[in-house]
Amino acid sequence: MLGVDVCEFGGQVLELLWLTMCYRGLVADKKDLAIEEVEDERNLNYNPPAQKTLQEIQDLDKDDESLVKYKQTLLGMGPLAGDASGPNVCVTRMTLLCDQAPGPITMDLTGDLNSLKEKNFSVQEGARYRLKIHFKVNREIVAGLRYHHVTSRKGVKVDKVSYMVGSYGPKPGEYEYLTPADEAPKGLMSRGHYQIKSYFIDDDKNVFLSWEWNLDILKDWNE
Repeated sequence: MLGVDVCEFGGQVLELLWLTMCYRGLVADKKDLAIEEVEDERNLNYNPPAQKTLQEIQDLDKDDESLVKYKQTLLGMGPLAGDASGPNVCVTRMTLLCDQAPGPITMDLTGDLNSLKEKNFSVQEGARYRLKIHFKVNREIVAGLRYHHVTSRKGVKVDKVSYMVGSYGPKPGEYEYLTPADEAPKGLMSRGHYQIKSYFIDDDKNVFLSWEWNLDILKDWNE
C-alpha cells in the first residue's frame, strides 16, 4: 500500500493528468453529442489545472521509486523522440469499414489532401459501417481529441457528427480509434452525391487536420 506522501503526490499527478489519462472515462457519455452541444460545454465555469509538459511530469520526484513506477504506468518509460518539426498529433489515414463492402475504403491523409476532393468514395444505401482513424501523438500529452464531420448535399448541410476520441500520451506507434456503427441513408431520395468536411481537433480547439472528401450513396455496391 502507498504511504501518505505517495498518495498525496499521486493526487497531484492525477490532477495534472485529469484532462488526459482520465478524460476518456469522464466524457464517455458525450460521444454522440451534436457539435453545437459539445462546443457549448466549453463555456462552463471550469478551470482546468495548469498544464505541464510530459517531461516536467516525468521529472517530478525522481528519487521516489514508488512514484516513478506509478508515473511509468500512466506515462510510459521515458521521453520519446517524436517529430519536432510537425504537429503534436498527426492523423495518417481513415478507413470506412463495412462487412458488406467489396473491401475497405481507405483515405491516405499524409499526402495531398486536395486530391481527396477529386475522388468519390461509394457506399450502398442502408449499409452499416464504422470509421477507423489512425493517428500518432509525437511529443506531449493531448487532451480531448475529437473527430467532427459535416455532410452537405448540393450546398445544403444535411448532417453533422461529433465523436470524442479521447486523451493520449506520445508513443512510437500509431493509435487507432473506431467510431460507433452508423448507417448510410437509404431510399430513392437519399441516393446521390455528398460532400463531407472532416476535422480532427483537441479540447483547446487546436485543429490538427481538416480535409474534404466525397461520398456517393448508391442503390448497389456494384453500380
